[in-house]
Amino acid sequence: MTVLDGLRGCARTLDPGYFALVMATGIVSIGMHLHGLTTVSAALLLVSAVAYVVLLALTGWRLVRFRDEVRTDLTDASRAFGFFTFVAGSNVLGIRLTMDGWHSTAAVLLAAAAATWLVLGYVIPWTAVLGTRRRPVIAKANGSWFVWVVAAQSVALAAATLEPVYDDLRRPLSLVAVFAWSVGLFLYAAAGVFVAARMMQYPLRPVDLTPSYWVSMGAAAITVVAGSRIVAMESAPMVDATRGLVAGLVVVFWAFATWLLPALVAAGWWRHRTHRIRLRYEPGLWSIVFPLGMYGVAGIYLAEADELPWVGVVGRTELWVAVTVWAAVFAAMLVHLWRTVLRPRPATVGR
Repeated sequence: MTVLDGLRGCARTLDPGYFALVMATGIVSIGMHLHGLTTVSAALLLVSAVAYVVLLALTGWRLVRFRDEVRTDLTDASRAFGFFTFVAGSNVLGIRLTMDGWHSTAAVLLAAAAATWLVLGYVIPWTAVLGTRRRPVIAKANGSWFVWVVAAQSVALAAATLEPVYDDLRRPLSLVAVFAWSVGLFLYAAAGVFVAARMMQYPLRPVDLTPSYWVSMGAAAITVVAGSRIVAMESAPMVDATRGLVAGLVVVFWAFATWLLPALVAAGWWRHRTHRIRLRYEPGLWSIVFPLGMYGVAGIYLAEADELPWVGVVGRTELWVAVTVWAAVFAAMLVHLWRTVLRPRPATVGR
């Protein structure tokens, strides 16, 4: 097998949620930047940007050459919501670029991500949930459904981040930020209801408890970050009307994310230690790294927005856990790519 064959296989079988790699690397880069470790942050930014370009190329290849596989993913309720990682990955990368003054690039990424979020927000619920003949759909509900929430909140966060940069667009950006953040709240409630119903009505085997369930915590954490940025925004009609409500709810969501963290660790222990399910590399592992990084950043921003210094200490400490997990998953990914894509295997010669 040649490298080209390996790349073709990657494009054909590409996980819709693979942009979680960009999300995870980008948020850890943001955390390191907030820590003042600019060199480490810049290196992570480079990795995130390269990953984004490569995944964009593979996704385009897949859309052109492997449309049947894309169609299958769009109608599979257990995988379709992974497409929203493109939205969140674009915005997280844009937010990190804003920190280095790449405002125009971040604005383009926000525009593309917001448009994609709006389109997928109607297409995926129809193709994967309402329009599919497979019943019951709720049996396929899993943690990846929370990526829809993350996508909405990433739009809100990117808009709030760019709001101080463009004076002429302050009001439209504040409108987008508050709108997307509010929609994200309702989507979180909806995803939570469906996933909880699936857990109560159908057996939850250890093999079913995939890393995607960590996104429930990541969705709560990014809600905190986006809300904290909205609270810090300049006066605007939409911001003034919701500032007090947002300030209170971000504390509630931070508390809930904190409560979820030990439960998710315990679930992982139950899956891998108690039931001996082998821990190996899979794209879903980035769904663990992103929530860990976002939780750390959430603590830092919440501490500034609501004057809670002890929350900032928790966030900065936990951020190092995210860095450690990122390094482990990234190393595992490189080994996986070397074995499956980059190392050509000699073709078998028939006799």
